Amino acid sequence: MIAESLALSAVLFTIGTIGVLTRRNAIVIFMCVELMLNAVNLSFVALSRQYGVTGQVFVVFVMTVAAAEAAVGLAIIISIFRHRQTVNLQNINLLKG
Repeated sequence: MIAESLALSAVLFTIGTIGVLTRRNAIVIFMCVELMLNAVNLSFVALSRQYGVTGQVFVVFVMTVAAAEAAVGLAIIISIFRHRQTVNLQNINLLKG
């Protein structure tokens, strides 16, 4: 059971990493980061089943950080879209002087 859960977690994390590295759309990258966080949560829960409740406590903290990241990240994406009319990262150069 634990081996299958960790394998699924590794596959999900790999898919998220490939998505972050290859995509140019900010919303898709944002979803891939969330997929990576959920993969880590799955591995924490799988390991906590064998070693104790500590992993589930970490899951609560990761979910809290993910919720805050979702709120702030979507606010930034909406702000950039209103200013530039795109969320394609190749067309965004807000930090250039």
